[in-house]
Amino acid sequence: MYRIFFTNSTIRYYLLGGGISKLGDVLSGMAFLFLAYELTGSKIMTTGMAITQTVPYLLFGLLGGVVADWVQKKRLLILLDLIRIPLVASIVIFYYANQLEYVHLVSVSLLIQTIGCFFNPTHRAVLPLITNEESRTVVNSLNDTLQRGVTVVSPFISVWLLTTYGAIHFFTIDAFTYLISALCFLKVDVTDSRYTGKRSIKEAWLSIVSFSKWANQNVTIRNLFLFTFFIVFLNTWVWEVGLLLALSEMTTKSEEMYSFIQGVFGAVVIGTNLILPLVKKRMSLAIYLVGAFIWGGGVLYYGLWYELEHFFIGTVFVAIGIPIAGLARVYLLQTLVPNDQLGRGFSTNAVLLYLANTLSLALFGLLSSFISIQTLMIVSGVSMTTVSAGYLVITNTNLRRRLTVQFFK
Repeated sequence: MYRIFFTNSTIRYYLLGGGISKLGDVLSGMAFLFLAYELTGSKIMTTGMAITQTVPYLLFGLLGGVVADWVQKKRLLILLDLIRIPLVASIVIFYYANQLEYVHLVSVSLLIQTIGCFFNPTHRAVLPLITNEESRTVVNSLNDTLQRGVTVVSPFISVWLLTTYGAIHFFTIDAFTYLISALCFLKVDVTDSRYTGKRSIKEAWLSIVSFSKWANQNVTIRNLFLFTFFIVFLNTWVWEVGLLLALSEMTTKSEEMYSFIQGVFGAVVIGTNLILPLVKKRMSLAIYLVGAFIWGGGVLYYGLWYELEHFFIGTVFVAIGIPIAGLARVYLLQTLVPNDQLGRGFSTNAVLLYLANTLSLALFGLLSSFISIQTLMIVSGVSMTTVSAGYLVITNTNLRRRLTVQFFK
């Protein structure tokens, strides 16, 4: 099944281009934080740098999807990769000229992330154009596995760079990753329809409104977006912050344990990504909710059994549920959203994810000042499992009723 990676050069170069570009994004994301703290020594300034990596997606995420639907996607991917090369290279040049300032870092970070607003939905929108429905789940799995593999490998690369050449050369590596990514996309053979409508700010806004109306009328997509926002909102703080804080209460080596848990998480996610297409090739909203239920079950498990060893067990459940839900979500978007609206579909999905992340960190962070971490974990897990299981039960009950009525007609 996975021979398609070796036999289909277009898919191979598409996946490699996306994976290598992702490596550049991850390394630059860490490098901006390292250099911001190195230059200022301020936690507030470093936090400000972190904010620059999320704000552009909330501001320009939807616009990026519109542009992805307007232009030839292959050309846009290559152009965006090439634009990023001089941007990251300028940081290295200014650093060695002793002219690097915090403002320059912030400016480049904002530009890099803004480019990502256009690159990411465009990259996702290409996949349905180079695959058929039968092979789509397999290619999605390979794509997600490469993306996840990059996040697992990047910490080891960062440690090597920090101990040998210093944080500044993260950007040297970034420049090469973007160049290699652009060369890979040159090899991608994709037939892309040309947009013939008007291109203006007004038309961009009308395109966003048009897609919003379409998504609201499509019951599956509408419910998918609602469940995505709700599930991610409940999970983000509990997983990214709550788990680390809980470990700090249990052991003096909380950071090491957290890193180890993340390693287990990454390994199980990759395994699930590779196995799932062998079991299920066509996805549905029901499969998404099954994944969300397993995901929520993991959160509930380590919330109820609030001990170190149980965090590892709960993480395994979370790592099984997340890729099931993730692959189902991507498959549904690629299958149900018309080709001329794919960019807007994926950009809307991305904006919802970033909005859910931001609200989760803000609200749960506030609640954690007077509610215990364990209670927040339990509430999140119960909510995730109840909503996903409840919807599955309701839809299956309604289906049985309709079948019974049809049988006795």
